[in-house]
Amino acid sequence: MEKQELFKPLYALNHTPINAHFSKNSTDFVVRENPLYEFSGDGEHLILHIQKKDLTTPEALKILSEISGCRIREFGYAGLKDKEGMTVQYISLPRKFESNLANFSHEKLKILDSTYHNNKIRIGHLKGNNFFIRLKKVMPSDALKLENAIKKIDEIGFANYFGYQRFGKFGDNAKSGLEILKGEKKLKNPKMRDFLISAYQSELFNRWLSKRVEISKFSNEFEGLEIAQIYGFSKDEVKNLKSQKSFFKLLDGDVLGHYPFGKFFLCEDLKSECERFEKRDITSCGLIVGKRAYQSAGLARKFEDEIYQNSYEFENLMEGSRRFAWCYLKDVSFKYTPETAQFSFSFSLDKGSYATVVLEEILHRDIFEQE
Repeated sequence: MEKQELFKPLYALNHTPINAHFSKNSTDFVVRENPLYEFSGDGEHLILHIQKKDLTTPEALKILSEISGCRIREFGYAGLKDKEGMTVQYISLPRKFESNLANFSHEKLKILDSTYHNNKIRIGHLKGNNFFIRLKKVMPSDALKLENAIKKIDEIGFANYFGYQRFGKFGDNAKSGLEILKGEKKLKNPKMRDFLISAYQSELFNRWLSKRVEISKFSNEFEGLEIAQIYGFSKDEVKNLKSQKSFFKLLDGDVLGHYPFGKFFLCEDLKSECERFEKRDITSCGLIVGKRAYQSAGLARKFEDEIYQNSYEFENLMEGSRRFAWCYLKDVSFKYTPETAQFSFSFSLDKGSYATVVLEEILHRDIFEQE
């Protein structure tokens, strides 16, 4: 199958590409799930803290199902984890199957610990994930560039793009999603149908966010007259942009959300909302197009319409929502070992954000294109 040309969103930072070798394996890429709540230690559900390597979450559940006798649909989990690398997450299943796992052993899957809880774990029941990444073949000059890039992202935040995982091996998921909406392609599997449509929504989100990153970069780097000419902004609109301290610029009519979770609302008092944005109390929320999505207004709506206008005719075929556009790292640390030419770093992300997106912003290149 011919690989589609995937849309490449704009980077926020301005540094040149950094040379470093990244391999998504179980020693160089580790993901640890941060649960939404503490487990009670009592209840009808067994909570397994599992460690898997080179397995998808469904593959891990299949192994546990075959050993325990528990049906796949009775398992609960907060989110799907990558196949490549080592991942640690929580799984729930009915307590009655506990004895069947007493002598469990598997070369790619370990049960680290177990407890109990009153409820089944549901999709989304996590705060986020902690990531450990090791880069190899890193020269001292590139190590310094890595350190500076990580510090800058920690300072200003990052564009919360959807990662390559959403778009498929051949980059054609979004195209297939649009074909389904147009009635040109039919699928019997409803989950796959919804996933492909979500890829179409995700690509539109990435295109919109890339445009907003562009506006933010130009507002920081260009003179007011140049910005007005490029985007057709009025003097007041340019003034509003140039007065904002944050890298990412808010617009009148943006849909905002309390960060890292909370209700959506409309940006009607730009000055006061910018102050809250600088404190990381709120953030901008981009459109996942669909009939239930919270609607923007004014100048923000103008730029949404430029990206999304061709999708509006299919609006009633999609649920729609909003997604944080600008997010922040937590618990950042890094270390360079010149003797081995290895640079390792770790950070936490809120649920829904992609570590690979952060890594691409740091390296400024396709992370799977090795030197």
